[in-house]
Amino acid sequence: MEMEGRVAFITGAASGIGKATAFTCAREGASVLVADVNIDAAKKVAADIGKAARPIALDVTSEASWTDAFAEVDKTYARLHTLVNCAGVGVAGNFEETTLADWQTIMDVNLTGVFLGCKHAIALMRKTGTDASIVNISSIAGLVGGEDIAAYSASKGGVTMLTKSVALHCGRHAQNVRCNSVHPTYVNSEMLDSVAAQFPSREDMLKGMADLVPLGKVAEPQDIADMILFLSTEKARMISGAQMLVDGAQLAGLPAKHSV
Repeated sequence: MEMEGRVAFITGAASGIGKATAFTCAREGASVLVADVNIDAAKKVAADIGKAARPIALDVTSEASWTDAFAEVDKTYARLHTLVNCAGVGVAGNFEETTLADWQTIMDVNLTGVFLGCKHAIALMRKTGTDASIVNISSIAGLVGGEDIAAYSASKGGVTMLTKSVALHCGRHAQNVRCNSVHPTYVNSEMLDSVAAQFPSREDMLKGMADLVPLGKVAEPQDIADMILFLSTEKARMISGAQMLVDGAQLAGLPAKHSV
């Protein structure tokens, strides 16, 4: 029960990594806020978790939505130990065909949403007084470019740098608050549904992705949730401003193309 007595607020918690993280934190003893713009789906996840979870409507692109949500957390729990900024969207395609509308949506959700979450969580976490953790979900695409996911990569690169800056800010102004980013490889979640639609089958898509990962497999949401859990506990009390790879060695180096 590594999160006994702690409060965790997880965005994008109605599906994928966020959902797996909500179940994991609750299993480890936390009170969990299942936050999502899709409140009906959030309610179902919270109901499936049980009494440890509460659904909460959140549009991560709206500052008013964030302040309302954290006001509810403060009123109900008067503390916050973990914020997981997991909500995200992505569009793939030819860079020159990227529309301004798609670019803006990706930036609003993936980067502005994380900025707002970090900005408004710190005061409540400082008030909590004990070890607190912000975990921002970036991507391997936040560390290297992606030819057909330029907007997504740019947004996740922004999350990487924002995380470093927030960690430094907290070191000076809220020393009980840590901030780290997590960088998964491909994750077999609902976010890949639109990509899978372009392949003969989801299995074909996953095989192609797995071939690019040295460990030979695509990550599952639980793989990422386990890293988030670690960063959310006092075991990680000296880890802040870090980029935690969960990539099966995908970014470890060059593939073997120099010999036979």
